[in-house]
Amino acid sequence: MSAIRNAPHAAQMPRRAVTAATLGTALEWFDFTLYGAVSATILPKLFFPAMEPTAGLLASLATFGVGLAARPLGAITCGYLGDKLGRRNLMLATVTLMGLASVLMGLLPTYAQIGVWAPVLLVLLRIIQGFALGGESTGAQLMALEHAAANRRGRYSGLLGICSPLSQILANAVLMGLAAALSAEQFERFGWRIPFVMSFVLVLVAIFIRLKVEETPAFLALKHTPVQQQKSPLKAALGGHYGTILRLMLFFCSPAALFYLIVIFTLSYLTKQLGLSQPTGFMALMVANVCAIFGALAGGYLADRWGRKKALALGSCMTLLILAVYFPILNTQSLPAIMAIMGVFLGFTQFQSGIQPVAFAEAFPTQVRYSGSALAYTGANLLVGGPMPMVAVWLLSQSGNSPWSLVSLCAVINLISLAMIVIGPETRGCDLNAVAPRAEPGAANAAGILSK
Repeated sequence: MSAIRNAPHAAQMPRRAVTAATLGTALEWFDFTLYGAVSATILPKLFFPAMEPTAGLLASLATFGVGLAARPLGAITCGYLGDKLGRRNLMLATVTLMGLASVLMGLLPTYAQIGVWAPVLLVLLRIIQGFALGGESTGAQLMALEHAAANRRGRYSGLLGICSPLSQILANAVLMGLAAALSAEQFERFGWRIPFVMSFVLVLVAIFIRLKVEETPAFLALKHTPVQQQKSPLKAALGGHYGTILRLMLFFCSPAALFYLIVIFTLSYLTKQLGLSQPTGFMALMVANVCAIFGALAGGYLADRWGRKKALALGSCMTLLILAVYFPILNTQSLPAIMAIMGVFLGFTQFQSGIQPVAFAEAFPTQVRYSGSALAYTGANLLVGGPMPMVAVWLLSQSGNSPWSLVSLCAVINLISLAMIVIGPETRGCDLNAVAPRAEPGAANAAGILSK
């Protein structure tokens, strides 16, 4: 009788989990993206006025990079704790941490008020933001997918994939609206602070929703099986699943690199190399992010219909083909053509990112799933994602503003990614609640890399 009474409750839990994961992650990405949008405009004048303008801009952008660098630390720490303490507890902690950091950032005194402590505190809060996002990204994915039915994991994965493009659309729309409603002096004095402070209200909503989500069945199954939790999940993941981590990291290097190539470097290329206006570049990027939302949803849907490998291979082949025509189409300086190619490119890049959560979750046993997934995901972003805009600028300068050396590098990364997809196993339909016995170091991973 109790099972019957609890059936509706159990049926609601997957929907609650994916709603909580998607909303919370989108809000964290919103705060993270919001900072990036103001780091090149408002913050240099308010927090680095003692420097000459170019140095102040570089210092402000460096604080954006600090957030990216802090993400692996958050992923590793939260991965360890998530495999030890559970997914739900960590998800409550990361969204709270991001909310507090964002509110404090919105209330932070400027250099004119407290001197050098202003940039010091700004950097500290940015590190906290990056740490929280690093722990959130993988944890939210697992909280949703470990609750999901096997035949709907891909769709849930696609929903998680929309968080980044959706946050970019919302962050830029909010800032554009405030800039239009306020004078330049008002926006500089207090307008830019409003979304940081108000985001905490949304974070409270996310916490409220997450409190209604139970711990995942997979983690509960782990606690009630003869196989004990690992004393050190991070050490167990690196020792017994290093091959799988490496394969998944190399696969995700391409989507990570192409994402930053499109959303950061392309804006610079359009304005500095082609002479287009900044509003035109932002308009094209907004259209591309809308396409990215549909791409992520399509990737998740096809991952359930075709399997993870076929869907990922389609996305990888398409980005490889688009690379060959991307810059020639940008060079036409035709706005419709630019919008179209950026939309298709980011759409198929995010198509793969919409499959990434489920592909990573299904690759590891429960006791190291958080740690293993986090290492692969943040490893790819740290290795090629974050550095890609700087590498792209350097290659362009070394080749006389010709983009073909950059295209060649991206093509090589794309081909490596495609190879990792091909040699990896198909995991659709696997039991995420099953607890695997402890593997001998390297044994399970050799099979994970070589099996098809």
